[in-house]
Amino acid sequence: MSIDLQDSDLNKFILVGDRVLIKPKNSPDQTRSGLYLPPGVQENEKIHSGYVIKVGPGYPIPGDIDQEPWMEKKQHLKYIPLQPEEGDLAVYLQKSGFEIQYKREKYIIVSQSSILMVIRDENLLN
Repeated sequence: MSIDLQDSDLNKFILVGDRVLIKPKNSPDQTRSGLYLPPGVQENEKIHSGYVIKVGPGYPIPGDIDQEPWMEKKQHLKYIPLQPEEGDLAVYLQKSGFEIQYKREKYIIVSQSSILMVIRDENLLN
């Protein structure tokens, strides 16, 4: 299932919790030996890779852990941050992702638990 979004700016998208927005990496249409692959082969693979575009705030934890009982209760949420960062190359499980389309580009939303590995290199997107 996919959803087509119409908005003017990708920066307006806010991911919730442990969600990560990934732009799938274009996979080759040809094998190493030179055979051309039919269009549906890439979608049937269990593991895909892509670039991390946006990252949610993380896992929420209660913010009043450090407060004493006599202090005024404040409901501030604190978050345990996620490991992936924007620009990382993520290897993720395809079946656990949710596909969206934005300006004719395909993006995948996955939870951090669906990401198997992250490759962090500053020159990765260049």
